[in-house]
Amino acid sequence: MDRTILITGCSSGIGLDAARGMKARGWRVFATCRQEADCKRLHEEGLESFRLDYADEASIVAAVEEVKARGGRLDVLYNNGAFACPGAVEDLPRGALREIFETNLFGYHDLATRVIPLMRAQGHGRIVNCSSVLGLVGMRWRGAYVSTKFAMEGLTDVLRIEMRGTGIDIVLIEPGPITSRIRENSVPHFEKWVDWEASPRAEEYRSLLHRLYDAKTKPDRFELPASAVTRALVRACESPRPRARYYVTTPTHLMGIARRILPNRVLDWLVARV
Repeated sequence: MDRTILITGCSSGIGLDAARGMKARGWRVFATCRQEADCKRLHEEGLESFRLDYADEASIVAAVEEVKARGGRLDVLYNNGAFACPGAVEDLPRGALREIFETNLFGYHDLATRVIPLMRAQGHGRIVNCSSVLGLVGMRWRGAYVSTKFAMEGLTDVLRIEMRGTGIDIVLIEPGPITSRIRENSVPHFEKWVDWEASPRAEEYRSLLHRLYDAKTKPDRFELPASAVTRALVRACESPRPRARYYVTTPTHLMGIARRILPNRVLDWLVARV
């Protein structure tokens, strides 16, 4: 029987590369997207695709029912979709955090708890959560996104401990800079929630806006293509005994070490320079 994987956030970037890469390895891939138009595009390229929006609980319920209707077996859930809302922490209203947590954390949790019964019934399964180097260390202007990833790390660690002995493995993938559309996709959230012109940091914002609005002319330092994350996903899915964490990119490895050995003051100084 084909090994099956449900992947979220497949419209572009990490999710799209994962869907194509896992299909090429012989997996049956359920490649989900928030928008029906993206699902149609993936279907036309030969992927099984249907809608799943983390912020829409009904779509999560419907997606799990769709998996059941298409055979019911699910070997791996890859929680991947997420977005960012740039801005200084002091400028983030409550609504901004509520919105980003709905997608980046609550949706992951909701979907995971709905597929666990399927995995329990079949006696095995894996849940792979895509975190970030920003789940290890915080960086300026990224407080909303960082807070969701720190929370995910903790929730995933506890789930991993609680699932011991069930046949269900829980894994984190922690990428650093990866080629994707996350920066472009963050602009509407920034414009919706951050009144930067009224901020005491207005001049700092003004000097940084080009990083949001200007088209990239070259990769960021240490940036890797999405295929680097797919390689880690393959190991997480196919290893007989997967690791708890898979670091992707040099910054994640460096920050993982720095988090363990550096005093807080030194670590703060280091990340403030990034």
